[in-house]
Amino acid sequence: MSSIEELKHLQISLQDISDATNNFAKENCIGLGGYGKVYKGESEKYGTIAVKRLSRNREEHSQGDREFKTEIALLSNYKHENIATLLGYCDEDGEKILVYKHESQGSLDKHLKSADLTWTQRLKICLDAAHGLKYLHHDVAPEHRTMHRDVKSANILLDENWKAKISDFGLSKEGPANVHSSFVISNACGTLGYIDPEYFYSGKLTPKSDVFSFGVVLFEVLCGRPAYVKVDRQFFFSWVQKHYKRQTLNTIIHSSLLEHSNLGSLLRFSTIAYQCLMNGEERPTMKKVIEQLQKALDHQLAPSRPWSHDDDYAALHQRQSRCVFPVKLLFFTLI
Repeated sequence: MSSIEELKHLQISLQDISDATNNFAKENCIGLGGYGKVYKGESEKYGTIAVKRLSRNREEHSQGDREFKTEIALLSNYKHENIATLLGYCDEDGEKILVYKHESQGSLDKHLKSADLTWTQRLKICLDAAHGLKYLHHDVAPEHRTMHRDVKSANILLDENWKAKISDFGLSKEGPANVHSSFVISNACGTLGYIDPEYFYSGKLTPKSDVFSFGVVLFEVLCGRPAYVKVDRQFFFSWVQKHYKRQTLNTIIHSSLLEHSNLGSLLRFSTIAYQCLMNGEERPTMKKVIEQLQKALDHQLAPSRPWSHDDDYAALHQRQSRCVFPVKLLFFTLI
């Protein structure tokens, strides 16, 4: 990982950022988080930009100097179509600012409830994000891999063509690659509702911790609701797990998807999403997740009848499981 001293070429002056955002004008503020505010700006050199301005009061935000430097060092080395593009940074006059390419459709969490976002679009967005996570887990370098630690729909950005990009790497950790069952001990962090319970209680961070969080995102996409909102006084992931086991997912799937979605696609998608939430060793890798999501997309694009409200979900779920899933996974599908 590059040190920030090696990345001076990425520095952008505070004056240039101020000019691009009209001196951080209120009307240009497009986001607010624990770290501070995000502004939209127009730069002569970079075009439309997103400016993350960390709060100057260090007690008010969760990202400090270490996270600021981590994000710069990591994103300056990551080149992938499904990873957010860092254009530069500013560390001047007490300001710590990160500058990204602006993605015009914003973050995925803003679109979960939308009836206009079709099932095909949702599948492609999930596939894009999965490719981004696979890159982190397997392809960033031969000697190490990266665990994101804060995978959630709010950290998946969408460009003008609805292509997804993983963002917000301030909490990310690197670990050794190609070592069986390797893990990193760290204080559990992330966003409640998305954090892997095993990581939360043990502090053992592995790529499978991200897989759990991504499984939560998959169910957010399927159900059209954010995971940070508890349901029936329980975490969202516990709620969807119960519905999956009872084979009643059809009662909580986003209503606009049921009439226009291929049955096989929905079943394959929900099965891989559920497997992401299983115990750590039983969870799939991101390579396996991509394989199953691609098959879900292939089912959706194939000529076949859509879901019907008259369908018996339990019977169809079992029949589909027997037909298309490996015998090894059948037990997990039917419990």
